[in-house]
Amino acid sequence: MEEDTITVDPKTKKPILSEELCSGCGICTNRCPFQAVNIINLPEALDEPIHRYGQNMFELFGLPSIRNESVVGMLGPNGIGKSTIIRILSGEMKPNLGNFDEEISWEDIISFFKGSQIQNYFKKLSQGEIKVVHKPQMVDLLPKFVKGTVNDLLEGVNQRDDSCDVEDVLELDNFLNRDIKNLSGGELQRVAIAAAVLREADFYYFDEPTSWLDVRQRLNAVKVIRELADRGKSVLVIEHDLAVLDAISDYVHILYGEPGGYGVVSQLRGVRVGINTYINGFLKEENVRFRKQPIVFEVRPPSIEVDTDKLTEYSDLKKSFKDFSLEVEKGIVHHDEIITAFGPNGIGKTTYAKMLAGVTKPDSGKINKKVKVAYKPQYLASDFSGTVQELLITKATNYGTNLFKTEIIRPFSLDELMDKEVQDLSGGELQRLSVALTLSQDADIYLFDEPTAFLDVEQRLKTARAVKRVVESRNRASIIVDHDIVFIDYISDRAMVFCGEPGVEGHASSPMNLRSAMNRFLSAEGITFRRDKETKRPRVNKQNSYLDREQKEIGEYYYLDS
Repeated sequence: MEEDTITVDPKTKKPILSEELCSGCGICTNRCPFQAVNIINLPEALDEPIHRYGQNMFELFGLPSIRNESVVGMLGPNGIGKSTIIRILSGEMKPNLGNFDEEISWEDIISFFKGSQIQNYFKKLSQGEIKVVHKPQMVDLLPKFVKGTVNDLLEGVNQRDDSCDVEDVLELDNFLNRDIKNLSGGELQRVAIAAAVLREADFYYFDEPTSWLDVRQRLNAVKVIRELADRGKSVLVIEHDLAVLDAISDYVHILYGEPGGYGVVSQLRGVRVGINTYINGFLKEENVRFRKQPIVFEVRPPSIEVDTDKLTEYSDLKKSFKDFSLEVEKGIVHHDEIITAFGPNGIGKTTYAKMLAGVTKPDSGKINKKVKVAYKPQYLASDFSGTVQELLITKATNYGTNLFKTEIIRPFSLDELMDKEVQDLSGGELQRLSVALTLSQDADIYLFDEPTAFLDVEQRLKTARAVKRVVESRNRASIIVDHDIVFIDYISDRAMVFCGEPGVEGHASSPMNLRSAMNRFLSAEGITFRRDKETKRPRVNKQNSYLDREQKEIGEYYYLDS
């Protein structure tokens, strides 16, 4: 009796594809009117999976190495298995070794990893002989599970004598007595990091510890996490900011595969070699190319002149609230340029963006209201009732044209989201849609407030390329507020620096060349960057290292080649 390749599950009423019978011919993908079928071919060299979520669902191949007295970073796209790995290693879920329809025992798991380092780890984990701390990705859910003040939380988990040092480095003093439910995203992130490092454990796992943090706060987080390794602990970190990953890690695992389909953990590499390998897009030892072209960083001359026509200008601007005031120096925006704006949290960047977008009116100063601004706010709203496709049809200009597909659909991989309800999108999916929707508008200036939040490294750089392409092809301009130094370096023509006292008063400079802006900003933070010799990407210098001292002496906090 012949068996069908595609059947319907009698319980879930959903179609199931038999992976044993499927020949990969692709007929079903072409015939399906809803584009609901996607065939993914796995590399022949892959062994048995470590974990599988179900029939026709995601598979994970391999686990990372865990090094004593070291920080190991994981680098790869969203949906590739990084958070699954941390849940497995922290004991929150068992690896099912591909047997998704039956319960697997610890004895089988330990036997599967026989002869490897991870065998002893799982043996001790199953017997409760090791302690694990996991800082989760979604820190915004913290108020749902923890009540009381920040101080109450930290005192309840503190198992170290130097808690004051951790609180000082993470700058928690100003809100120790505040209720957790009243904290911002950046404050919740710092509290979550503090709560993790103050506990005594053998292994520490951090899932995206720098989301919502500004540059200084990110490097402060690096300090307290790296200090765990200095104390003899083992640390594993998921991080999408390449500069932070470089500063925090001793080693790196690159994960590749098909997001949502399968993920493979590559071999362990030193942090510099690992990040450069990722930028080049080719795993030499595995003979795997996961990107067609390498990512190229441009080394700009000390002073770059803008040679395009003026698009618009604004005068000195002032805006005051009850507890905060902002002053903005006058500025000119040119055609075909991208201006980035950076500085600490709570310094007025979002207020500046809202004034340009016409959302907030300045107390004094003039903005050219004839210039049309397409604005993506910092905090994303998913209150549209309908699918992504319905939203694009309703809101996007030129939807359905070939140009729209080239400029918007493909760079942001929106094909895979079209049938999803907007209200069901993840943070990263909603961010991609929001940036794409902004770029789809007919505007003179495309204004983005933190467009890299929730995006992985690949998506951040695809976003940068998409914005560049739209700005240049339409002869328009873009202003971008962000904290990711690598993204800022990759996309900027000119930049603005925000300084002052967070939460009290802020001052924004006029747009200037990126090198001058970075020197002004980094000198105030006491941080120096150099260029990687191979890829020219920005790298953080260790505090008081030879390069750090040399660059500070000559006043070059940024842009030196290593």
